[in-house]
Amino acid sequence: MKEIQLAHGGGGEEMSELIGKIFSSLDNEILRQANDAALFDGFALSTDSFTLSPIFLDDEVNIGKLCVCGSVNDVLMVGAKPLYMSLAFIIEEGFSFSSFEKILNSIKKESEKIGVKIVCGDTKVVPKGKADEIYINTTVFGKSIKKLETKNIKEGLSIILSGDIGRHGASVLVQRNELEADIKSDCKCLYDEVFTLLNENLEIICMRDATRGGISAVLNEWSLHSKFDILVYEEKISIKDEVAGLCELFGYEAYELANEGTFLLCIDKKDEKKAVELLRKFNKNANVIGEILPSKESRVIIQNAYGAKRFLEAPKGELLPRIC
Repeated sequence: MKEIQLAHGGGGEEMSELIGKIFSSLDNEILRQANDAALFDGFALSTDSFTLSPIFLDDEVNIGKLCVCGSVNDVLMVGAKPLYMSLAFIIEEGFSFSSFEKILNSIKKESEKIGVKIVCGDTKVVPKGKADEIYINTTVFGKSIKKLETKNIKEGLSIILSGDIGRHGASVLVQRNELEADIKSDCKCLYDEVFTLLNENLEIICMRDATRGGISAVLNEWSLHSKFDILVYEEKISIKDEVAGLCELFGYEAYELANEGTFLLCIDKKDEKKAVELLRKFNKNANVIGEILPSKESRVIIQNAYGAKRFLEAPKGELLPRIC
C-alpha cells in the first residue's frame, strides 16, 4: 500500500502528485488554476497550515510571524488586498504560556502592520506526545484588485525575482544543526512591494512567492501548467555567500531552498525595467532572471555565464521538512 511521505509536502514532484489527487477527486475548476489562493466573484481566499520547527528562528521570526506573512502573501500573489484572517491553534499539552504569548504578540504585530483583522479562531489542545509543540492554521480573505493567474502565462514574458534566494530554508538548517552562521530568514509580508507594483498599472501576468521547493518549484510549476519552456540566467540570480556555502556543505541546491519574503513575477517586457527599479527600493538584488520561450515542452532551462545550459528540474523530495 502506497503511503504519504514527508516528500509529499516538499514543494516538488511528490507534492504535485498529492495535490493532483485532491484536484481530481474534488473535480473543482477553481482548484485546478494552480494558485495558492482562489479567485472568485472579485474576492480571494487562501488557507494554510504552519508546522515550523524550531518554532523560534531568531528574535524576529517565529511561527507566529510566519503564519501571518505566509497566508497574506498567498492572497497578495493573486493581486488581492488582504482584509480578514481566521486563526486556529493545535497546541501540545505542556506548551509554555510564555512561548505562546511571544507567538501571539508576533501575530498581533504583523497583522496590525498590514491592516488585516483577525475575525475568528479556534484552539485545540492534544495530549503530550501527540503533536510537536504547536501548529497553526490560518485563512485569509481579500478583495481582488488586479486578477493575476498562472493560466495567462504566454511566450515573450519576462521573469523577475524580487530579491536574493534561500535565506529562509538556510536559517532553518542553521538552527536545527546549531551552526554558527549569520543567516536570517527573509520572512516578511510582501504588501508594500506588491502594491507598489500594482499602483503603477504595470502589465503583470502572474506572481508567486517561492516558499516550499524554492524558485525551482515555482518555475517548474509555471512551465508545467503553461506548457511553455522557461529560460533562466544563472548569473542574474542573487545568492548570499553564507547561503551558497551552506548549500555546498550539505549538498543542497539553493534554487530549491524555501523563501518566505521573496517572489517571482511574469511581466510584459516593456514593463520589466520599471518593475525592477521599483522592487530594488525594497531589495537591491531584484533582477530580471529569465523569460518565457516560444517552445512548448514544459521545461525549465538554466544557462550559466558561459552559455552552457542544463535543465532545472523540480525538487525530487523534501530537503527540509517543517520549514513553514
